[in-house]
Amino acid sequence: MARGSTGLQVVVDGSGLGRPWAGVGVYTTQILHAMSVDRPDCRLVVFGPRRASMHVPNATYRLMPRTRFIGRHLQWPAEIRALKPDAYFGPAGVLPLSGVGCPSVITIHDLAIYRNARWFPARQPLSTRVVVPRSVLRADVVVAVSENTAADIVDIFGIDRSRIAVVPHGVAPKFRPMSAGERAEARARLKLPERFILFVGTVEPRKNLDTLLDAWVLMRDRPDLVVVGSWGWRYEQIREKMSRLGPRLHHLDSVEPDQLPAIYNLARVVAHPAWYEGFGLPPLEAMACGTPVVVSDRSSLPEVVADAGIAVSPDDSEAWRKALERVIEDTDFAAGMRHRGILRAAQFSWARAARQTWRAIDDAIT
Repeated sequence: MARGSTGLQVVVDGSGLGRPWAGVGVYTTQILHAMSVDRPDCRLVVFGPRRASMHVPNATYRLMPRTRFIGRHLQWPAEIRALKPDAYFGPAGVLPLSGVGCPSVITIHDLAIYRNARWFPARQPLSTRVVVPRSVLRADVVVAVSENTAADIVDIFGIDRSRIAVVPHGVAPKFRPMSAGERAEARARLKLPERFILFVGTVEPRKNLDTLLDAWVLMRDRPDLVVVGSWGWRYEQIREKMSRLGPRLHHLDSVEPDQLPAIYNLARVVAHPAWYEGFGLPPLEAMACGTPVVVSDRSSLPEVVADAGIAVSPDDSEAWRKALERVIEDTDFAAGMRHRGILRAAQFSWARAARQTWRAIDDAIT
């Protein structure tokens, strides 16, 4: 079939749409919308959970069989084979164990659980030992969201680098610098402090909120700290620590996605000290809003922010204190970071990601 084929029917795993605000859910929603715009003549058939079809309005929506093992790995592949699609696309990074009867492309977001199982709840042996490895080994093309993730795929599963296409995330247009009037209105509406450092992410060990809290406590003339993110897993120690740090630490555990651009805009700096990220969307969203970012110097984060942010070792709270104080206190330095961040974020778009994903699907078919 010719490269850039028209009229393709692609079956899509929409299981990530069950949590549309989470990383895989955001990716699934954004990439499918951009793919449907890029090739409106192609048909996306999305299988997903109940009450999630509104997230993919340009696709044909079908319900995923509900029984966990038999439904997902036996019944669903039979339904796919009956459709005789041109290709299968797995935004959540997996293939069913039974064959889908067509070329396949899956997206791997991160392999953190293979790097450190202690960052996660009790391991899910079927997924980590069977489903993910078999999916990576069987897929015709594996999409990695960063060069770091691509290197991890080769290192952990031993597949040939030529089977991997690196396709970075995009950033939605709603993440943009706001005017002074918009910021004032948002601050009053959201009841946020005048000066604050912002952390965005699930509260779980891998995100390394510990180092940020230690650095914040040490800061001179410190601003408030706002933590936006739900409780994840193995968070008991960090929650107890947060409870002792007083009223200038604000935890917002349920924020509407449409409020995030305003929160980024109001922050003086976004801190992202994660031990590991497959990509790292919050720093990219912050840069698009014109907010300076300080990130961990591990995994994909230096790759995403490049020279637009400051990269600091995730285990050095003193270095984090110094970096955050510099951004807060040196207005000229912060202005330069804002400018570089906007330029860096402009290099990422979901339209570009969609074109590259279609190219991966074309490669799988040919």
